[in-house]
Amino acid sequence: MFVSVALILAFIGTVQANCDNNCSGHGTCQTDDVCKCYDNWGVGLSHDSGDCSDRICPFELAWVDTPDSNGAFHRYAECAGRGICNRATGECQCFDGYEGKGCQRTTCPNDCSGHGTCEYIEDMTYAADWNTNKLDYFTGEELTYDYNNWDTRKTRGCVCDATYGDIDCSKRMCPYGNDILAVRDNLLVSQKYQVQELEFRASVMNSIDTNSRTFALTFKSRLNETFTTIPIVFDDSDLTDFINDIHLALLNLPNRVIDGLTVTGQQMDRTRVLIQITFTGDAVQGQQNLITVEDYECGAGCTPKLDGLGLQTRVGRLPSDVEQKEVADFNSYECGRRGKCDYATGLCQCFTGYTGDNCNTLTTLS
Repeated sequence: MFVSVALILAFIGTVQANCDNNCSGHGTCQTDDVCKCYDNWGVGLSHDSGDCSDRICPFELAWVDTPDSNGAFHRYAECAGRGICNRATGECQCFDGYEGKGCQRTTCPNDCSGHGTCEYIEDMTYAADWNTNKLDYFTGEELTYDYNNWDTRKTRGCVCDATYGDIDCSKRMCPYGNDILAVRDNLLVSQKYQVQELEFRASVMNSIDTNSRTFALTFKSRLNETFTTIPIVFDDSDLTDFINDIHLALLNLPNRVIDGLTVTGQQMDRTRVLIQITFTGDAVQGQQNLITVEDYECGAGCTPKLDGLGLQTRVGRLPSDVEQKEVADFNSYECGRRGKCDYATGLCQCFTGYTGDNCNTLTTLS
């Protein structure tokens, strides 16, 4: 009799704690025969506990979802709503264009074709045009803007290497040049070249305390090539020699990126020196990006090695200003607007009657 009662009680106890499939070894069985699954385990799309046989995939901010009662979007969703969860492994199988632990970030088109870097939207710098300085007036560093929208650390795009373009950096850029047949607004005056003016202002009143110290100039071409000159010795005591040093340093940049220019200058007083750079070469016709003055100290292990200049920083202005003083009559078009760019090679295929790297040489008259 006692043995029978014990067996019955043991059977009842077993029935009372008999969860489906013993929770698959991924949870604990509760007294109501319901599994309490371990983290990241459950069953089905609703993630009910069931027998705890399915993996749950990572949750990230949803790319697209329906609003809640407060009108809020982009709540957390499994695989960010841009992938299918593999219930066996707990890993997201992301749709094309998305990647990451929970499909939380975009891929870049064609991986930028091997000719660029895939950057988060908040890390991209200001896309300055030809007459805008990319440097912050107060810090002198490259200008950026804070970005704190919902897709921070999610949305990415290509930043192409120099001489490459398009959304996936797959195309070689062709040379830019003046349209040889473009008509100027006023043919009664001499043709104008772009002039950029550099202003150096001393940090100590009544004294240029920068003599014999070095700085450099950086030029960015229309093909986004960036070149920095060798160190230039600042010497306002011999302005003619100083001007010549600037002229030679710019002309000696690689690939003849600047193939013609004139440099002039004047000392306004003991605190200011003005340098005017006029772009006259065929490769630099039309509007060019503003030159950047590298007036910081760049010591051992830095290229180029610079002493830096002791210049005055004015409120809202850089210590070494660069601005356009003369707008060019010339224009600047891809292949001079007289040819088509072969984006596979980066070479211009000039129309009949035109020749040159940028098709700005006329060979026949109609």
